[in-house]
Amino acid sequence: MGPENKPTAVVDAIGLYCPMPIMMTREAIENLDVGETLQVEADDPAAEEDIRRWAGRVGHKIVKFEKNDRVMRFCIRKMK
Repeated sequence: MGPENKPTAVVDAIGLYCPMPIMMTREAIENLDVGETLQVEADDPAAEEDIRRWAGRVGHKIVKFEKNDRVMRFCIRKMK
């Protein structure tokens, strides 16, 4: 990611299990302005589906998703 795509905030949920990654994501995105991006890093296998489902339900957009070994990195743009 280039500097123009640098996330506004980062959530490090590595080593934490459901429901912590989604709770931390929800809390962190509330502190952002619309259009800003939150990066979430997690290694709980349930986090991928949980975060995708949550983002779709509340209307935020996952603009980038990477998975390296066990670690997932989501970039979520606050849409409203």
